Amino acid sequence: MLHRLLLVFALLTAPGIAAARVNLAAAPIGRMDLPWWRAGFEATLAQARTDRDAQLVWLGDSITYYWQRTGAAPFEQIKPVWQHYYGRYHPLDFGLIGDTTSSVIWRIDHGEFNGLHPKLVIVLIGANNLGATHWGAHMTVPGIEAVVADLHRHVPHAKILLLGVLPSIRSAWISAETVKINRDLARIYQHNNLVTFRNVGAVLEHDGKPDASLYVDPRLRPPQPPLHPDATGMRRIAVALAPTVAALMK
Repeated sequence: MLHRLLLVFALLTAPGIAAARVNLAAAPIGRMDLPWWRAGFEATLAQARTDRDAQLVWLGDSITYYWQRTGAAPFEQIKPVWQHYYGRYHPLDFGLIGDTTSSVIWRIDHGEFNGLHPKLVIVLIGANNLGATHWGAHMTVPGIEAVVADLHRHVPHAKILLLGVLPSIRSAWISAETVKINRDLARIYQHNNLVTFRNVGAVLEHDGKPDASLYVDPRLRPPQPPLHPDATGMRRIAVALAPTVAALMK
């Protein structure tokens, strides 16, 4: 991760780029130097080739990737929730661990949707922008807009369901930026006929704060800050989205 941060810093401080005020969160940046990420990306390309009839695609980072999670503990049984709510749509899961908006843009630009004609793409991205790269709302919101615009170019007939960044318990700064991102996205897409914005983060909260018991991470060894909803949390998300998904899939 350190070498990637140094690369980002170098790009930000390069004279030509700095002068142009390039927003890296809205630029395509691949991660092909990481063998495990390259394998994950190639797996999504293989899925796209073998399931041309996919009607629904979830696109995002590790939270989306976790739809395929199973394990011995009940809180890990997330994939059955996926099958129950989305199995009928021949869904594809294009979630890759650690991805930012820039990584998703790169994936779209490098063939992830080639040959696909989904009715609906559900986008959940932005959480990692607030992590190591420290891209706040002022960078992340345009980055998410760039993801949406890129999808319009590559799958122009697909409807887009854009989700707000989910609440997490990582830092006060991240929580504040999450609120800003979701407020701005709600305003930007309020009257958009091509994009439906839904912020369902409240289903993961108790008394207005994220409920740590609805996340996988605190149960890991060693425990991690709550970021990835567990089976109950993901089911709550699916239930909250069900009426919207049903309407958009018509």
